[in-house]
Amino acid sequence: MAPVNLTTVTDRRLHALLLPPAASAGRLLDALASALDGSGPAILPLDPRLPRAQVTALLEAFAPDAVEAPEGTSRWPGGAGVPAGTAVVIATSGSTGEPKGVQLAAAALLHSARASLDRIGARAGERWLCPLPVSHVAGLGVLVRSLVGGTTPVVAQRPEDGLAAAAGCTHTSLVPTQLRRLLAAGADLAQFGTILLGGAAAPGGLLTAARAAGARVITTYGMTETCGGCVYDGVPLAGVSVRTGAGGRIEITGPVLFSGYRLRPDLTGQAMAGGWLVTADVGVVEAGRLAVHGRADEMINTGGEKVAPGQVAAALELCPGVREAVVIGVPDPEWGERVTAVVVPGDPAQPPTLRVLRATVADRIPRHAAPRALVLVTEMPLLASGKPDLAALRRLSGDSARTAARGG
Repeated sequence: MAPVNLTTVTDRRLHALLLPPAASAGRLLDALASALDGSGPAILPLDPRLPRAQVTALLEAFAPDAVEAPEGTSRWPGGAGVPAGTAVVIATSGSTGEPKGVQLAAAALLHSARASLDRIGARAGERWLCPLPVSHVAGLGVLVRSLVGGTTPVVAQRPEDGLAAAAGCTHTSLVPTQLRRLLAAGADLAQFGTILLGGAAAPGGLLTAARAAGARVITTYGMTETCGGCVYDGVPLAGVSVRTGAGGRIEITGPVLFSGYRLRPDLTGQAMAGGWLVTADVGVVEAGRLAVHGRADEMINTGGEKVAPGQVAAALELCPGVREAVVIGVPDPEWGERVTAVVVPGDPAQPPTLRVLRATVADRIPRHAAPRALVLVTEMPLLASGKPDLAALRRLSGDSARTAARGG
């Protein structure tokens, strides 16, 4: 498959694709290649596993011209074209509010892919394993890098499903939970020249363990509006600039930025400020390197103190007996919000106690950030993107039978 080239277009139709990713990898790649070079319509990849009502709601919101499914292609009433240059529309998860259709230009996607391949030192012909949903930007990004590199990726529902077929793959892209599970299963991670790790904060303990197992892990930061990861190991990709604004909000500019929200210019205006994307994340930039502290809307206000959940989770995952941890804020009449740790223990028969976790965490971060409640789970609930399902975690935290008494 030859590398794609950008072709100027003046008008684009939009086709929604409801195709099983692994079984229809060839069709997905063909549709994406045509969208990128302008010879075919722009595409809106949707997860066919979504409930029918949710799929219908997304189609009504994003108004494609047609819908392609395994049984055939049909017209969608009321379809509207996309702006010239748009190649892909990605539906955000909507986990924190109303779903949005992020319009990504071919130029932005191709710049992102080329800058990524250059940063990791990938060579032409090196294949990728794609164990991420292609309806999300991380999975789609693997497909674009493959097209730019002139290769065909191995598309799998889960990384463990694809490992057997990935003997010829040099690179892959994972979320932290997938990497953790591969480590626990004793997978040979050294077979990959690069593992791009994004989608959620990467705990230091996980990175240390993976690198000790021979994995070359590169952490990435970005979002759908930046064609996925645009900051690798804290350093922006070529052409990308990062800064912090009011309240420590991370702001991004460069050729990877989206071209607007589908049919929502009002939301586009709210997200942009003078050519910079104002993200929902907070962090600091020191000596040209970005450190992300977490989402501004997920910062926990406890007893008048601000707590970054990601920093607490990173400290928890260094505690003995903790295999995986996520931290959330739960309404509390005394503290305003209660710092709550949701933990997957390393040994379910001997889980860590809240008292021990508080004492251990308080040695690493301010004591006010130490968790005041503990929820033990056998497995972390995840969204389709591989990120922790915060709504499910908050429901779990409200179950008093599973939550330990607050510590001192």
